[in-house]
Amino acid sequence: MGRQTGDAGAVRPSAFGGAGWSPRRTALGEESGTVWGPFGTASEWRPLRRVLLHGPGPELEGLGEPGAVQFLARPDPRAARREHEALAAAYRAVGVEVAFVAPERPTPNLMFVADLLFMTPSGAILARPASTVRAGEEVEVQRALAALRIPILGAVHGRGVFEGADALWLDRETVLLATGLRTNDEGAAQVGRLLSGIGVTVLRVRLGEGTMHLMGTVRILDRDLALVRAATVPPRVERVLEARGFEVLRAADEAEAGNRHGMNVVALGPRRIVMPAGCPRTRSLLEGAGVRCVEVEIGEIAKAAGGIACMTGILSREG
Repeated sequence: MGRQTGDAGAVRPSAFGGAGWSPRRTALGEESGTVWGPFGTASEWRPLRRVLLHGPGPELEGLGEPGAVQFLARPDPRAARREHEALAAAYRAVGVEVAFVAPERPTPNLMFVADLLFMTPSGAILARPASTVRAGEEVEVQRALAALRIPILGAVHGRGVFEGADALWLDRETVLLATGLRTNDEGAAQVGRLLSGIGVTVLRVRLGEGTMHLMGTVRILDRDLALVRAATVPPRVERVLEARGFEVLRAADEAEAGNRHGMNVVALGPRRIVMPAGCPRTRSLLEGAGVRCVEVEIGEIAKAAGGIACMTGILSREG
């Protein structure tokens, strides 16, 4: 609109800052649950409030060679759906709101929503998956976030690739960010700039060959408790955790950590997790540290090379 003209003594309308003008003084994060839908976190362990899932559907029917869609084997579609429904029920049972992606073009890997976003106190960072097999999944998640009235802090673009499972919160001011198979240096640099813009420091680490994501290597279970996969955790990660006062539990059963995705857990709150069934050694290790465990069977979904944390897009945590 143009500049107001008229007598110097005229009453200024509200549109030009006069009586009735109402300046917006809240930060975006303070508008969670009012202007915006509930969103935001700067923690991996505070009480979980809202998640985004995608239940596997017709896209699992009639799959050809599993490797062509980055699966390890063909999951039974009905069994996979039952497992996913049980995960959603487990979240609801502890008071977590469950929202779903409603895709226009569902693809087999879309159920692994955690790869497609990384939540911050100022909105989601929209990922850009590294594989052509998953190209376009970020579009479906972008649509879902818009429908849920969740702001997007930024999106990885250009030649950058980044998957949300390669980032985690160490504390409210620090994110651990990994490069490797799924996140390249350009993608990490873009994420780093977005986080720097909201006052967050990024610590970079490089994953070894054969490691899919940081998520499968380290999980934060409380303000001072972390679980790492002994066979794949980069030494720097353990040093960073220990320097910050974390007790570090080392999951050493490779059959559980790898094939059964025993490391792939989600914190429901401090020392409360949902984890895959069939990982007794990992559960014993966790319970010995005072962690309460809810188990969900994911044997069919595990054939798709992902687990519980992979399927769980974190939208909001308390605090």
